[in-house]
Amino acid sequence: MAWPWLSCLLLLTLMVSVEANVAPTFSGNMTRVNLPEDLPVGSEAFWLVAQDQDQDSLTYGISGQYAYFFTVTPATGEVKLASPLDYETLYLFAVTISVSDSHNNPVRKEMQVIVEDRNDNAPVFQNSGFSTSINETLPVGSLVFSVLAKDQDTGSAGAVVYSIEQVIPSNGESQHLFRIFPNGSIVLNGSLSYNNKSAFYQLELRACDSGGLYNNVFTIQCSSPVFLSISVVDQPDLDPQFIREFYSATVAEDTPQGTSVLKVEAVDSDKGINDPVIYSISNSTRPGWFAIKSDGVIMVNGSLDREQLLEEDEEVKVQVMATETKPNIYGQEAKVSIWVTLTVTDVNDHQPEFYNCSLLACTFTPQEAQVNFTGYVNEHASTRIPIDNLTMVVYDPDKGNNGTFLLSLGGPDAEAFSVSPERAAGSSDVQVLVRAPAMVDYERKTVMLVQVMAIDSVSGNSSVALVTIHLRDINDHRPTFPHSLYNIRVWEHSANGTVVTNSIHAFDPDTGEGGRITYSLLPGNGAEIFKVDPDSGMVTVRNSVLLDREKQAEYYLTLQATDGENLSASTTLHIILLDINDNWPVVSGSYNIFVQEEDGDVLISLQAQDNDQPNTNNSRLHFSLLPGPYSHNFSVGPDTGILRNLGPLDREAIEPTLGGRIVLTVLVADCGMPVLSTGVNVTINVEDINDNLPIFNQSIYSFSVKERDPGKLVGVVKAWDADQTEANNRISFSLTGSGANNFLLQGLVLESGGAGGFLRLPADVSLDYETQASFYLTLSAENPDPHGKEASAQVLVAVEDVNDEPPTLDSASLQGIRVAENGSQHGLVAELVPQDVDTMAQLEVQLVNTICTKAGVNVGSLCYGWFSVLANGSVVINQSEAIDYETCDLVTLVVRANDLTTDPRFQAYSDNGSLAITIEDTNDNAPYFLPDNKTFVIIPELVVPNQQVASVQARDNDSGNNGAILFSILQVDFIAKDGAMIPFQGFFRVSTSSEANLFIGNIELVTNLDSTLQGTYQVTVQAQDRPSVGPAQEAKITLNLFTVDQSYRVRLQFSMNKEEVGANMEEITAALVQATRTTVYVVSIQDIESTVRARGRSYLDAYFVFSNGSALTLDELSVMIRNDQDSLTQLLQLGLVVLGSQESQESDLPKLLTNVIIGLGVALLLIIVIMTTALMCTRKSYRRKLRATKAAKEARRTAPGVMPSVSAIPGTNMYTTERANPVLNLPTKDLSFESQSSSSDLDHMSLNSLDDNSVDVEKNEEKIKKEPTHSPTEQDGEPLSVVLSGRKTGTGGQQEKLSFTNAGLDTTDL
Repeated sequence: MAWPWLSCLLLLTLMVSVEANVAPTFSGNMTRVNLPEDLPVGSEAFWLVAQDQDQDSLTYGISGQYAYFFTVTPATGEVKLASPLDYETLYLFAVTISVSDSHNNPVRKEMQVIVEDRNDNAPVFQNSGFSTSINETLPVGSLVFSVLAKDQDTGSAGAVVYSIEQVIPSNGESQHLFRIFPNGSIVLNGSLSYNNKSAFYQLELRACDSGGLYNNVFTIQCSSPVFLSISVVDQPDLDPQFIREFYSATVAEDTPQGTSVLKVEAVDSDKGINDPVIYSISNSTRPGWFAIKSDGVIMVNGSLDREQLLEEDEEVKVQVMATETKPNIYGQEAKVSIWVTLTVTDVNDHQPEFYNCSLLACTFTPQEAQVNFTGYVNEHASTRIPIDNLTMVVYDPDKGNNGTFLLSLGGPDAEAFSVSPERAAGSSDVQVLVRAPAMVDYERKTVMLVQVMAIDSVSGNSSVALVTIHLRDINDHRPTFPHSLYNIRVWEHSANGTVVTNSIHAFDPDTGEGGRITYSLLPGNGAEIFKVDPDSGMVTVRNSVLLDREKQAEYYLTLQATDGENLSASTTLHIILLDINDNWPVVSGSYNIFVQEEDGDVLISLQAQDNDQPNTNNSRLHFSLLPGPYSHNFSVGPDTGILRNLGPLDREAIEPTLGGRIVLTVLVADCGMPVLSTGVNVTINVEDINDNLPIFNQSIYSFSVKERDPGKLVGVVKAWDADQTEANNRISFSLTGSGANNFLLQGLVLESGGAGGFLRLPADVSLDYETQASFYLTLSAENPDPHGKEASAQVLVAVEDVNDEPPTLDSASLQGIRVAENGSQHGLVAELVPQDVDTMAQLEVQLVNTICTKAGVNVGSLCYGWFSVLANGSVVINQSEAIDYETCDLVTLVVRANDLTTDPRFQAYSDNGSLAITIEDTNDNAPYFLPDNKTFVIIPELVVPNQQVASVQARDNDSGNNGAILFSILQVDFIAKDGAMIPFQGFFRVSTSSEANLFIGNIELVTNLDSTLQGTYQVTVQAQDRPSVGPAQEAKITLNLFTVDQSYRVRLQFSMNKEEVGANMEEITAALVQATRTTVYVVSIQDIESTVRARGRSYLDAYFVFSNGSALTLDELSVMIRNDQDSLTQLLQLGLVVLGSQESQESDLPKLLTNVIIGLGVALLLIIVIMTTALMCTRKSYRRKLRATKAAKEARRTAPGVMPSVSAIPGTNMYTTERANPVLNLPTKDLSFESQSSSSDLDHMSLNSLDDNSVDVEKNEEKIKKEPTHSPTEQDGEPLSVVLSGRKTGTGGQQEKLSFTNAGLDTTDL
């Protein structure tokens, strides 16, 4: 009856509390949010922001179909990603966000979530395996295959680029054989060959995207490689090929027709096709002799005759053609031919035969064959004289022994003759020779007969030829002279036809032709000079010219007399020649002498002779000197021929064109009639000596040359030397004096005795007017004679100035300057000073480049235009207000000086100089705090004074003191959970530290905090710079320090003592963090007193705090541990037995009722408490009895040792979400009502009695065996235990090995 009253009172209270409360509203930008798909799970996604006019505590939430993507912190509105986003799966969805102030209905609003694409996908080939076949004749550039890879990303991250990573076989030629286009088309990039290259290729292909952002890094994703297998299909593009390069065989000439001789074989060069090949004979040197079968076997096709092949080396050439059965790719026959050599061997099938011909001209035709022959021979011819006019040849066409035959003579006159040769092979000339001269007698027999027989040495076959020999009569007497020697005299060079003698005759007693005499001079010395009349025997002069006594004074001629039968006799003619004066004197040798001028003498003995008869006037000589230009200086002995000079010789007196050479003519004459003479030239070379000095054409030379003009000709000098030889008049020049090494003097021969010197600058040397404006040099001319003297002249070289020097910049004017930023300075800031050593320089200063740097890093063109450089070198500020230290702290002006009048050949610019302008900082930037996503949580119970509880970071873009930051705390407010604001001063302080340009403010606790306060500390921190000049600038930030009060303190009981728990603290903390995803703050670990009725031996107090400042209650902790089975199992193994304690498990309902009753009054509160307590106790007692009864029934049906499907949660009476009994594991629906939270200490104690669960596996069997039976007189035991112990064992009467007892479950009160 008390419950309706209580509900009414609570409703009335709630209505009063929400009166005039306004619902919160979301900010206007809470309509859409953009999130990258690669946002890590657990990262901050966005914040829910709402405003409440009543300053109520707000609770945020997210719902809807896609709410599972996020987790929201209800108290702060921070939304984190709970499930990964995927642009390719879902790029746009909506969630419903809500906010509630606990007074009004939740405010809901739809928010669009746009997922931004990131490069999180690699290209994927549509198929993983590829293969294709292509013809080997595929043209270059043809398509081989096309692949396709897709990338689900968008933009450049989805643009696929293909590449060929590797080609197998891997060699230099195949690497570039294929090419892939951006569309995935693979084309042939080179020629294929099935036979010569490869019949198979494998291409490793890879597809990559064009790159995009992924995890804030530009990333290129590539697919896994795939392989394209390419089979090259062979095409009939090659002719067949014989397997051997040469075929030959031998065959006997009597081989029967159809006999196989040789087999040729050809194969298709296209190995992948291998077409059959057929054979034919396309040509032959002996058509019809041989044929070929289809399988390539060559056989005899006709009768063979080796003797027909004698002019062909006994060989038959057969051209075999191999043709493929199918045409090639061009529609033509694929064929190849080869010449086969067949040698026909001999058999003895012929006998020797006689032919009437000469061996060299014999063709051995049947027309030339003959058996009768005729010859002639003189009577009494000598032994082995052959028969004349007999042309006989024996021929046997067989080869070797088969063609060898024997020759012999037969017939009536065979004894008088012999045959040659007696043995021969093949063919041979046959001669019949005189064997017995006495038997060959014309007076006895005028005709003689012999038979010549030729017998084959192997077969014995023979042939016979008859030879008829006619004898000729001979002359038996010879002509004779009366004397054997005749002496005759004649003048030399007598006229042709002069009779030498006509009185010498010969006599021959023969008559007729044998007695007719003919005269002749036998060949020999003088036969060409004289001749004889053949009929009269008169000897005359034939050649007057050759009749020369000086060549030959006597001749011995043989005069022969021959009769008509060619019998002859001879006599000797001794002819003596008489001398005439017909020879000119002859001078021996040539005369060419050398003599030095001045001291040299001439002494020459001329050697001459006359070939006429010695010691006569014809051969006596006389010498004389013919007149000439220089003959008066010489004399010659008329009889001795000795030539001398009459005085000293002077080379310079001789005409220079003669080169010192004097030619004298000496006449040599004989004393005969007529007088004959000969002239001889005597050459006298007068050698020059160095007796003259060189002479310059000027004593002083003046030249001028421009500076910086290398290789330039300065001037020409000349000198002469009167000596006439190059060795003595060759002049060499030398140059001395200061700076002479800057010049090059090249000599040149001008004319005989004259020399010129070209004074020039070397190609790599130029003069510098600024260094030396003139040169005074000494020029020397001398001969090569080391003892000779030299001549000298002076040379003056003036250097003409040229504007050749580049300008320079005064280094002092390039000293760095400092300029303040933000319009602090104007106008001229520096003066650059150009310099030039040239006299006519016109200088200007140019700006080459401007380099902008900040902290040593080039920042591009940010400072361009801040400064200008004028032509006169003035550096002025262009844009004073634009100068910004924070953008650029150093401006480097790269400048150079330019000379406008510099010679075009030379550099007009100076080296670049740098003017460093340091930008000085002014305090124009305020400090700024760096964003930090940290959440600061304070557990008052754990923090102590001087402990850091939060931190801030700030920067200031200024430098030095202008950028130095000092932190301070301006204000501290505590915002309670009910919205009340309480100012706090002196509880916190901040310290400042720095790292590089980053300043850190560490907020520390000054004094202890009240652990009972629930809310947030708002700490306002100020960052202020400290400029040396001018006002300081500042920035502020407010930090929220969330507090966790003692109501979130949770106690965990363990079955181990505190030392063991402390030793396992790391594993326990890790398991709790894994299950709760919180930070665990351990307060203390203590042992439980043994007097306390508890299962645990020690307890651990801790806080479980999220990063947003919220913490877990005991119930939330229990649910989270239960949902993580792995962590639960690990905690149970580490000794966890109870979550919470008797104190921590007290219900919040009495507290709530107490607060309500305080509001209505003390009296009403007492009544409600009494009625509520009584009602709950009655109801709870009744419920427990019903549950125990149900458990007893269920226990009789349940097999002992059955384990529940999930682990028990210590400190609860639930195995599952259905709140079944921890021992019986009964679902709630079997009890017909739901379990409700206890509302009294008594109920807590009763419920906790179910928590004492234990598992004893080792002693299970022992306990079962030793359990005593109950006697009838004993007090009845606990009912549920009695029921359980009375159950029968499992099937077969055997107990299970496992049993579970719960000493804390006591049903005695039933």
